[in-house]
Amino acid sequence: MLAFILRRLIQALIVMVTVAFISFMLFQYVGDPVVFLLGQDATPEQIRELRASLGLDQPFFVQFWHFLVNAAQGEFGLSLRQGAKVSRLIAERFPATLELALVAAVLALAVGVPMGVYAALKRGTFTSQVFMTFSLLGVSLPTFLIGILLILVFSVTLGWFPSFGRGPVVQVGWWSSGLLTPKGWHHITLPAITLAIFQLTLIMRLVRAEMLEVLRTDYIKFARARGLTDRAIHFGHALKNTLVPVMTITGLQLGGLIAFAIITETVFQWPGMGLLFIQAVTFADIPVMAAYLCLIALIFVVINLVVDLLYFAVDPRLRAVKAGGH
Repeated sequence: MLAFILRRLIQALIVMVTVAFISFMLFQYVGDPVVFLLGQDATPEQIRELRASLGLDQPFFVQFWHFLVNAAQGEFGLSLRQGAKVSRLIAERFPATLELALVAAVLALAVGVPMGVYAALKRGTFTSQVFMTFSLLGVSLPTFLIGILLILVFSVTLGWFPSFGRGPVVQVGWWSSGLLTPKGWHHITLPAITLAIFQLTLIMRLVRAEMLEVLRTDYIKFARARGLTDRAIHFGHALKNTLVPVMTITGLQLGGLIAFAIITETVFQWPGMGLLFIQAVTFADIPVMAAYLCLIALIFVVINLVVDLLYFAVDPRLRAVKAGGH
């Protein structure tokens, strides 16, 4: 178990250094930060002084080492557009993105798993066919179109939900939460549904496929031969084994929800990291872009590590293989 964790940590470190290098290359090839800070009318002396103060006159690998050290401490310099520390901007926007992703993930699981189980157990029924058609639509339609349609129907036509913004938030220490107020839930409903639909349909189809596969195995046939009830077989044996691969995919999808909330946040003007990144790309705000890439990579690495450990703990076959040295 210890060797497994150490190997995963080394892999995670390699991934993070690689992403940090890619992020650092943005400073080399996506515009000159000195020009952004001083403007086009800066004198050569001002440019030389600022380059020296920022360490841009040092060799490439020295600059990269300083970037690594600062990134490990969560420091990415100042935003070229807003003039504020990037770490502060990320800290202000991260709660909104994380809450949106968590609500979307819970919604996708709470709806997707039961729909997948029903579609597997009730194959050929009208409701099952409706679920499968919905899943095809959810996978096929682009996220921005889903968001626009929801705004058109539930905000413009019916007026049930707001079409933009996060609503009022409550400050809990440094964390700002919109989930502690009714209006906050009112504002997050449409963005969360938009972000969850693709994940929901993916989970539903995965659960259905895994459930059908498990129901064909010998131990399920043996359980039926023993006279166990359908309820015990379906939910006590089949579903439990179905959720092992689902857990892996869902864990990775949580990272995807955080990383790819960009489109949803842009459509609904949700004040999260995705909207911050889009604004940074528009204005070539390189420090913010680099910080976003590193943070998203860290989230994926941490989630992947946690999922691997959970998978190792849940699936006894993996422990047996590791114990056998294979």
